Amino acid sequence: MKFSRWIGILTIALGAVGVRADDPLYEQAPINYSNATPHDPVVPLQHAIDQSKTKLTSSDRQGYLESLLKDLKIPVSSQTLVFSKTSFQRTRISPKNPRALYFNDDTYVGFVPGGDVIEIASTDPTLGTIFYTLDQRTSKITRQTESCLQCHGESMTHDIPGLLVRSVYPDSDGEPILPAGTFVTTQESPLKERWGGWYVSGAVGGALNMANKLFQAHDGQQDPDAAPIFKEGSTDLGEKIDTSAYLTPRSDPVALLVLAHQTEAHNRMTQAAYGTLRALRDEKILNDALGEPTKPGEHSDSISSRIKSSCEPLVEYLLFSNEAPLPAPIADDPAFTTEFAAKGPRDAKGRSLRDFDLKTRIFRYPCSYLIESQSFEGLPDETKTYVRRRVFEVLSDKDTSKPFANLSAQDRADTLDILRQTDPAFRDLH
Repeated sequence: MKFSRWIGILTIALGAVGVRADDPLYEQAPINYSNATPHDPVVPLQHAIDQSKTKLTSSDRQGYLESLLKDLKIPVSSQTLVFSKTSFQRTRISPKNPRALYFNDDTYVGFVPGGDVIEIASTDPTLGTIFYTLDQRTSKITRQTESCLQCHGESMTHDIPGLLVRSVYPDSDGEPILPAGTFVTTQESPLKERWGGWYVSGAVGGALNMANKLFQAHDGQQDPDAAPIFKEGSTDLGEKIDTSAYLTPRSDPVALLVLAHQTEAHNRMTQAAYGTLRALRDEKILNDALGEPTKPGEHSDSISSRIKSSCEPLVEYLLFSNEAPLPAPIADDPAFTTEFAAKGPRDAKGRSLRDFDLKTRIFRYPCSYLIESQSFEGLPDETKTYVRRRVFEVLSDKDTSKPFANLSAQDRADTLDILRQTDPAFRDLH
């Protein structure tokens, strides 16, 4: 078939999809974000509540928070506290009344003392992040779209419904000094740019960061003056806030490191899923127009290239390419690190992808534990196949290119050995 005719058929076929130019890509086929039925961890909880198979219980101080965390299997030890006004409950947030965040491998919960709702963000493997609110008066869970997507569906989340950890220069009321700039925090962020507007309890080895500080703008507001919140050497949150309003008196630095890693990993999973699904959709439309069958696992060079471009950023992130080194050791809180590490499978030597390093990097073994998560398992088959194959190629020394130059031969061998023993999908890769 002549190339011009091929292009003509593709253009006509894609035109039949009925795309509205003013819709975000995630609202268009094949994603249809707002109109699609989600399959995330909140859905079975909602069904159980609706069918009276479970009931959330309320306490005087935190409302339904503790009961919700228990049902979603989110550890209290994951608590981190953010006092900058960077949430839709911003009017209630201040240095004296910070917002608490809790999370596990696929779900995030936000709580503000005195707030009318509890915020929930849960990950659907193909739709991306699904947002909910839980009414503190009725325990009703409601899916949210437009209100949350104003911040969580724009450029700072790669134009997908995604997650966002921000570091800002907060003034005495927690208001970000926006002319001074803000930072989106991922595992690639240097520590000196992290945690602005956040409380951090415990020792961080003297490492320079923006936590536990208020700022005052001056002279064009490009370089605000910093004022520490606590007395030198102290991070006792009880000095500044009513810790009884929360489930624990800590804002854990290791939990913050994991949070930054995990939120961007989930965003890249969504990007990979979206790119793969769009490529497969276009392939089927073209094949149908040409009267040719679509064969599972067989793709043209152009479709394979599109899947690669969508998935390769996820591969690099899962293998901690460009991870910012820790400039000083981070002291862990056993409550969080013990619970976190206990969740993962271990090999015959007792090793796990959830083991921490906390001296020069976050984790001991440079492959994300999320590759063994339900969020990853729910990705399109073509996405999982590509990512696993590429992870195997890197860890088996078949790819030693620049993005993976940070991985030593021993790190590669140890990590691949763990994966072969703990993840059945890696056992037959050669």
